Formats: sequence, structure tokens, C-alpha cells
Amino acid sequence: MRRKRLSAFQSILLGFAAAILLGALLLTLPISAKSGQATPFSDCLFTATSAVCVTGLVVRDTGSYWSVFGQAVILLLIQIGGLGVVTVAASFAMLARKKISLAQRGTMQEAMSAPQVGGISNLLRFVLTVTFATELAGFLALLPVFCRDFGGRGVWLAAFHAVSAFCNAGFDILGTAEVPFASLTAYGSNVALNVVVMLLIVLGGLGFLTWEDVLTHRLHWKRYRMQTKVVLVTSALLILLPAAAFFLFDFSGAPEGVLPALFQSVTTRTAGFNTADLTKLQSGSRCLMILLMLVGGSPGSTAGGMKTTTLAVLLSGMATVFRRRKDAHLFHRRLEETAVRSAAAIVTLYGILFLGGGLILSAAEGLDIGACLFETASAVGTVGLSLGITPSLGLLSRIVLILLMFLGRVGGLTAIYAALSASEDNGSKYPQEKITVG
Repeated sequence: MRRKRLSAFQSILLGFAAAILLGALLLTLPISAKSGQATPFSDCLFTATSAVCVTGLVVRDTGSYWSVFGQAVILLLIQIGGLGVVTVAASFAMLARKKISLAQRGTMQEAMSAPQVGGISNLLRFVLTVTFATELAGFLALLPVFCRDFGGRGVWLAAFHAVSAFCNAGFDILGTAEVPFASLTAYGSNVALNVVVMLLIVLGGLGFLTWEDVLTHRLHWKRYRMQTKVVLVTSALLILLPAAAFFLFDFSGAPEGVLPALFQSVTTRTAGFNTADLTKLQSGSRCLMILLMLVGGSPGSTAGGMKTTTLAVLLSGMATVFRRRKDAHLFHRRLEETAVRSAAAIVTLYGILFLGGGLILSAAEGLDIGACLFETASAVGTVGLSLGITPSLGLLSRIVLILLMFLGRVGGLTAIYAALSASEDNGSKYPQEKITVG
């Protein structure tokens, strides 16, 4: 009997699940905790999921609870999750000089959001080069700041936060037993650290395909692919406009408010670091943060969320309906009808996951729905920002957040495609009948 081969979507799904399970088992070891005692598996599973899915939500403070070994495991999981499990596996295959089959190249194409199978090996080398070069540059830039404040330990702090920022993970190890879950609040006015972390977040969130196009064609805007233009313009708008809103809502008291407003705008979509107390922000700011968290980063990046291109395609489709035109278009290029349908499906799916998860958390924990929706948006958008309720959640609520983080990283459509086998289109159609909408 011929064994059925796993589809690309199933391989991606199982790869992420295997990495999470292995990471959780490593974190249960007594050596992973500073106390020298084994950590409950549910806490380890939550932490490993958050790390592999580059989210940043935690139930144990990373800096004060986990040992250096445990922090190293978390950092490795972040790196694997940022690059993608398939990318990491293919990298080891290339180092071992093994030939990558056509089926494996197809899986890599789906995992890396590559436009075609051809040249996938060169793209893989480019991804690894850009990743490690950028993380090294970030490490060197953060080194003076942390070494000044922490001495020799600053080397580990610089390395951890450089990788966490580029992978848009949002994990930090600055918390102490006295001040847990500190994130970067102590460095809210440090211009150098803020700028470096923001650059790492943006570089990781734009996507490797975008950087390949930019580095290939330099400043020749007209030569960029349409997707590159969409990513750059949408990302710029999603940084500048929310930053202006945050400044007006919460940081307009002084000129130095520009830096925290800009940082919150950059970190909210994917990264999860924070330099301000989120509980003190106005409700309008928190609502805006929820929307930004759901959008996320760009395709083929270290970030999660619905993606900037999904938002752009959906808005273009709306404009087409409003103008009563047939085809949606961006930058004088016509969009495929399937792209518009997929964008609508993705937004609907993320909305269901976000709202459904928030309702379950609110009912199970008896908490305010607004706070619960903030946590679920952070989970499904793989952001990691929190209003402080995650550590106190019960088992059911933690399971909900684990599922949201997992689906947010692998992609909701990927999970559905992996679960449902594609049926052949035999060309037959049902009779058409009109229905009124709107």
C-alpha cells in the first residue's frame, strides 16, 4: 500500500508542533529553572509555544525565573520560530550537503512565502546571511548600553535582546524577583537602545523577500515588485499614523513623548516590547493597539498576524466595490481575484479567533472583556504585549492562548489547508442565484 505523503502545509504544522514539544520538555528539566526544581509542564508548554511562535506572552518572568540554560533554550526556540522550522531544517540539510528534493523545495516555498520554487536555495542563503548579520549588528549596538549597566552580564543581555527584537519575539530578561515582567520600561528615555530595538523590529518584520528586492534594485523604486511597494508603503503608514495618535492620546505632555509614541507604534504590530505602562494608556490607545496587533508584520518575515499585504489587498477590494469596478489593483497592477478572496477569508478567520478567544477568557476568568480581547489579540497576532492578566489565567484560558499563538504563527489558512485535503474541481457549477448584501 502506497503511503500518503504529507502536504507542505501539514509539514509546516507538524514541524512547529514538534519544536514546541521538544522545547517544552527541555524547559521541564530542573536545570532550566533558577530554583533547580522541575517546572510544571503546562507552564513549559505555554513558554515554548510563545517562544517558537515569537509571541512573548509568558506565565513565568523570563529574567527572574529561568536559569541561563533555560533562557538559552528559549532563545534557541525564538531563533527557530523566527526563521521558521522548515528553514532551519533545510539549513542543516544544506550544511550536510544533502540534496533538497522537489517536494522539500515546495514546502520551503510555502514556509518562506517565496514566489516560485526556482532559486529557493539561494533565497535560503540570503535569509540566513541577513538574519545573522543583522542580529550581530544589533548585538554590537546594544552591547555598550547593557555592559555599562550590568557589566559582564550585559554581553548575554545584548545577545538575547538582539535576537528577540529581530525575530519580533518580545521576550526580555531584564525582570528581577523584585520587579518581574519589566520589559524595557527602565530604558524608555534611552534613545540609543530605543532606536536599535526599533530598527531590529522593523527589519525583521518587513520580510526577507522585501529586503532581497530592495538590496537587488537599490533605490530604483519602479523596479521593485508590486508586493515590495505594498509592504514598504503600508508598513510606513502603520508606523507613522499610529505614532501620531499615541503621541496625541498619551505622550503629548512634552517633546520627549515622541520617542515612546514611536516605539509603541513599532512594537505593537509584532514585537511585544514596551517602554511604557500599558495599563495607564487611554482606552483609545489600547483599542488602536488591538487593531495593530491583529495586522502584524509582512509575508515571509519573522512576524505573525494577518500581514500588511492582507490589509492592503482587502482595502483595495473595498475600494473596487465602492467605485463599482471589476478588478482590484495596487500600484497600477491588477490583483488576482483569489488574492482578494483569501484576504477576506484571513481577516474573517482572525476576527473569529480573536473575538471567540476573548469571550472564552472573559467567561472562564470573570475578567473584563476589554482586557481579555487585548490578550487574545496579542496572542493571535504573536505580539506578546499584555495588560498583566496572562500569568494568573487558569488552564482552560492558557490552552486558548496556546492555540491562538500557534495558529497566529503558522497561519490560520495553513492550519485549515493542512486539515482539509483539497478536492478536485470537476468543472461543474451549481445554478446561480442573486442575493442582496449590504
